[in-house]
Amino acid sequence: MGRAARQRGTGAHAGARGRRGLGSYLLFGAVFVVLLGVVVFEIRPGGSAKAGTSGTAASQPSGSATAPSAAPSTAPAPATGATAPSTANAPTRRATASPTPPSVPQHGTGTFSTADASAKAAGHGDIRRYEVQVEGGSGISAASAAHEIQDILADPRGWTDDGHDGFQLVSSGPVDFVIKIATPDETDAICGAAGLHTHGEVNCDVGATVVVNLKRWLLGSPQFDGPVTEYRALIINHEVGHRIGHGHETCPGPGKLAPVMMQQIDGLKGCKANAWPYDADGHYIQGPPVP
Repeated sequence: MGRAARQRGTGAHAGARGRRGLGSYLLFGAVFVVLLGVVVFEIRPGGSAKAGTSGTAASQPSGSATAPSAAPSTAPAPATGATAPSTANAPTRRATASPTPPSVPQHGTGTFSTADASAKAAGHGDIRRYEVQVEGGSGISAASAAHEIQDILADPRGWTDDGHDGFQLVSSGPVDFVIKIATPDETDAICGAAGLHTHGEVNCDVGATVVVNLKRWLLGSPQFDGPVTEYRALIINHEVGHRIGHGHETCPGPGKLAPVMMQQIDGLKGCKANAWPYDADGHYIQGPPVP
């Protein structure tokens, strides 16, 4: 082989080596760029999606990720779709406050409407017919009050347990007595006409009329430890007790039940508040008579 041929061969072989060497450099450069891209992706803020944020944040392109704050909060982020709790409309915790007492009008119209309500007679012996009237402007239903009073007078703990007194609610015809629920001012007017001073606070029994002070009907009494419905029973039983001949009594002894004929609004004198003439066993709850 001539020198020229050897040179061409040698030159061709060297060029191949040069091209292979250049290809190796290019391949190495490409690998380096890829590795650099992985490293850059791992340290970019978008890579923080791996730290436990929601899937929605992780699916966003890294360029849209928000850089962390200079002073990141330690509170966990809410899950996707969840609403962070707000205290704006949170209910306010209050102490166990008593319900707001109902408003009591001081005076009404001065006229009364008779309840359109009636019932069968309760009890035996002398059946007394009565009707219920409510003053206009008092804000209570005459029919509702009449049915409540009828339930009181028909209760087995009431006066019918004596075996010789009974009562019947009527809405018309002759009556033996009338129960009127009146505002404080009207109570004072009716009771005052008979020489009784109620001072806008208490009830009275005048002639054939039982006058129930609206204030006591709605609010009860601070001396009575029980629901207002029980105090209403005390009002009716006490005043109707006068109608059938019972006088006032007082406390029979500390810790005992107060007689229904005791004026419990003036103080219990060691007795326990009580709204009924008879106990659950049918025994009359009696105290010493008041002169």
